[in-house]
Amino acid sequence: MKSKRRSISGLLALLFFASLLSCSQAQDKPLKPRVLISSDIGGTDPDDFQSMIHLLMYADKFQIEGLVSSPYGEGNTQNFQDMIDLYEKDYSQLLSHAPELPTPQSLRKITKQGQKDAAPFKGYTSPTEGSEWIITCAKKESKQPLWVLVWGGIEDLAQALHDAPEIKENIRVYWIGGPNKKWSINAYSYIAEHHPDLWMIEANATYRGWFMDNDSPEDLKGEAFYENYIQDRGALGKDFINYYEGNIKMGDTPSLVYLMNGDPNNPTGGCWGGSFEKISNSSRNVFLGGSTAKDTVAAYATIEWRFEGPEIAISADSVVFEMEVQNQTWPGYYIGNGIYGVKYSSKKPEKGSYKTSSTIPELNGLEGAYISTIPWPGKARPDDYQLGPNWYSDRLDPALFIDDQQGAKTVSKYRKEFLMDWAERWKWLEK
Repeated sequence: MKSKRRSISGLLALLFFASLLSCSQAQDKPLKPRVLISSDIGGTDPDDFQSMIHLLMYADKFQIEGLVSSPYGEGNTQNFQDMIDLYEKDYSQLLSHAPELPTPQSLRKITKQGQKDAAPFKGYTSPTEGSEWIITCAKKESKQPLWVLVWGGIEDLAQALHDAPEIKENIRVYWIGGPNKKWSINAYSYIAEHHPDLWMIEANATYRGWFMDNDSPEDLKGEAFYENYIQDRGALGKDFINYYEGNIKMGDTPSLVYLMNGDPNNPTGGCWGGSFEKISNSSRNVFLGGSTAKDTVAAYATIEWRFEGPEIAISADSVVFEMEVQNQTWPGYYIGNGIYGVKYSSKKPEKGSYKTSSTIPELNGLEGAYISTIPWPGKARPDDYQLGPNWYSDRLDPALFIDDQQGAKTVSKYRKEFLMDWAERWKWLEK
């Protein structure tokens, strides 16, 4: 009888210690990063579809709290929903390998429509479903920040910061700038001027290390990876070939893998998503009356042209002229008091020219030029935006450039690691 009691007592003790161990392991389990994606999926560049496929295949690694559609022109939440439909077809097969993957339905519920149009000169307009969702997520009680990963225009973030500036304490931003900065220059300049204390990684060129692959092994080059590792596995693999014929671009994905490898709290360290350095100024050049080919600006700088004209009885921020820059058209605004303005940012070093058109004679047919050069942000100028202590951007070291793309080698150096890790996940969808 005593032996039996000892046996039961021993079993209870083992169960007790096992429960303590389980509790300890649960407490030690690292928290998943809280992530909200703002994407121009369905807009001008199909690489967001590729990045979305990557995100869905790694969705078990994150607490995804929002998918905000912020396209240029075409594109809306249906583009997100279409990708979630593909994910749903592969879900059970993926789930057997990654049991913490979110359900398709949970992702549909957090998909929100953001701003479809570029912000006016002042940098913001009115709230959208997407900007309000950023605020809602940022205000959730949590022990960790909300990572806002901006893959396209930054209008919804600018609007959220305008409407609820207190959320700055709770968010961290990784923005794929460059061409997105060009299209969102008004929203960007609003953030840089009015919210310089934002915690921000502004990646204008670093992200290009994801797809600039001249030094890569042949089997990992952009045009070879699909055939070698993706093929037509699952619904996601069959869809991947529809974007750039399967050639990997995925320029937004560095913002995601930044949270998967290394210490995201230290942007100056090295990780799959790049390495960055603090910047104290964001380059800005204000040209009164125009600029010429003798005027040099930093690539990715805010270029602001201001012209004098008649005082007219219309509200400030009204579009009253156009400026053609590098064969693309930009709206010009009435600022007030007879002053008119337009902002632009080059997505790379370039020799540019412009010409205006307007029904207002003083604003019609004005021509000029400029030269944008690397590195960014370049020498400090009086017109620059002064930034706070937590603003980071592309590294200045020339040894980290790929061609003229600043900091790109801080991503490309990890190409084999991050692509082979992804290749392992594609195996999950083998028939």
